[in-house]
Amino acid sequence: MGELRPLGQDLNEASRALAEALRELFESLDVSVRRYAARRRLDPGTVSRYLNGTRLPPWQVISDLFADVAEHRGTAVTTEAIELVRGLYGSAVDAASSPKHAVEILERQLADADHVSRRSSVRGDVLGDALLDRTQRIADLETRLNQLEVDRIAEQRRADEFAKAHPDVYGLIQERDALRLEAERLGAALKEAQAQRAAAEDRCDLLERQLDAVEQTTTAVLPTGRQGMPKILVVDDQPDNLLAMTAVLATLEQELVTVSSGREALKALLDHDDFAVIIMDVQMPEMDGYETCAHIKRRPRTRDVPIIFLTAMGTGSEHSARGYAAGAVDYISKPFDPWALRAKVAVFTSIYLERQGR
Repeated sequence: MGELRPLGQDLNEASRALAEALRELFESLDVSVRRYAARRRLDPGTVSRYLNGTRLPPWQVISDLFADVAEHRGTAVTTEAIELVRGLYGSAVDAASSPKHAVEILERQLADADHVSRRSSVRGDVLGDALLDRTQRIADLETRLNQLEVDRIAEQRRADEFAKAHPDVYGLIQERDALRLEAERLGAALKEAQAQRAAAEDRCDLLERQLDAVEQTTTAVLPTGRQGMPKILVVDDQPDNLLAMTAVLATLEQELVTVSSGREALKALLDHDDFAVIIMDVQMPEMDGYETCAHIKRRPRTRDVPIIFLTAMGTGSEHSARGYAAGAVDYISKPFDPWALRAKVAVFTSIYLERQGR
């Protein structure tokens, strides 16, 4: 594992160019792959695959390599060299993506949303049946209690005899009250299940529109030209991530407003009122994506702007549920697929234009 492996076979032009640039930087360190991997606490096999082009490294790995080269040489890496590698990296990211890959991602999300919808529907039916049963039992107990009350009034003068004749009246009242509480709980649970199903159905519709956008392999479904087009707000505390998203979304011909914190995002929303969608990183210092989203949703002026969470924490149910609870309408995981991201933004832009009657 000490020597560099040969470049991978069947590499596309962009991946080969990036791998050759990274190998040149690495060879200037005069260190083995295994030793460098230990230095950066990486797997040697993974580092080797980064350097032979068969696996695309995260940009942070490349940034660390620049820092190590600068330390080894005793001089900073030039801006021109960094920009050259950044351009090669962007080309490799685009080349590694495809409409087919984006379709796979969106179809997997659609399957998850459909599962939630079906599960919520079944749970709603069960809760509805239970609620109907409790309601009928309450009505029956109310009738019996009303009859007993009539008897009690009619037999007011014989209260002692009435109490002896109907020793179960207090038990019936307690049973009725307990059933009322249970009916209230079931009603609330039913509303929750119905709301969850409605949200899942809306998400299914949204994902189907996104799949249509990807399968057309073009975002030309939107009007061309910037005039009258809504803006896109991108929020991420990492400059490299902002640069990558800017490169991916530039083909949509919409104005991008990029900020590096939640507070700057709130200010941008005060300065502009024509954002079609907000793409927001979850993990940010001071004010994270969840807290920023909550502030946006509390403002009447901005509460209806859709928010896509961009997260490196995975897209498991616990993460997506927290995102939806905070007010987000969609999510995409890092490293993001350019086709999927463009499709999501294009669909939300279309929805914005439909609401504006354009």
